[in-house]
Amino acid sequence: MAARRATAADGTLLLRNDDLDRARCRPEFVTAMQDDLRWLGLHWAERMISQSERIPRYRAALERLHTAGLIFPCSRSRRDVLEAAGAPHEVYPSMQGGTNDEPHYPKEFRPPIDAPLPPLDARIAVNWRFRVPDGVTVAFHDGHAGELQATAGGDFGDFLVWRKDDTPAYQLATVVDDAEFGITEVVRGADLIKSTFRQLLLFRAFGLNEPQFSHAPLMTDEAGMRLAKRHDALSLRTLRGAGMKPQSLLDKFERETAKP
Repeated sequence: MAARRATAADGTLLLRNDDLDRARCRPEFVTAMQDDLRWLGLHWAERMISQSERIPRYRAALERLHTAGLIFPCSRSRRDVLEAAGAPHEVYPSMQGGTNDEPHYPKEFRPPIDAPLPPLDARIAVNWRFRVPDGVTVAFHDGHAGELQATAGGDFGDFLVWRKDDTPAYQLATVVDDAEFGITEVVRGADLIKSTFRQLLLFRAFGLNEPQFSHAPLMTDEAGMRLAKRHDALSLRTLRGAGMKPQSLLDKFERETAKP
């Protein structure tokens, strides 16, 4: 969908490798990803962008948030947050990231707004979170789903911007990349709608221009189950090896994205 929209707008398609998870990213996976995309007939401009090469840019952005007092350190584990959050907070339940999405951070875990803010260590060994402005409505027009909105502090909580393994979190790295590479439209899966609300808060905190967003429905199998990397039998590499033609898969995508 991103390639189709870029072509229609006479735009440029960029390929970014989200390789900040050092334990799961290997060179052979990157090569396979590019092979799969080329098999589908996709072509991108310039050299692939690898986030692992841009850590200093993300660190500089983190320091700006720290100077502005918009983040705080967090020593709570994911289990702590899950247990305290109780029932899940759902914005557009059918479009959630499920277990991949971070849980709603309880307000009682926050330090007071006037608490002294510790410095950022040269090597970060604690999670840092963005303090969302409670009660603020975050809204945007989605190119596929139309008008969407959520309430900060209610529909989603304070979110990670830097991890205790000294790695930038997805939300921060994505916003920095989109701004610095002049991205005008972000096209991605509907499971990332909640992330868009978070990222819009970061765009505004930095005073950056916000791109347009379009979230495509997720592709499913014959039983209606979402296609995911953990389903190896449905990977592009496996489908290609089984003789499937790229146009057959693209036709299925067209049918899926046409659904209301």
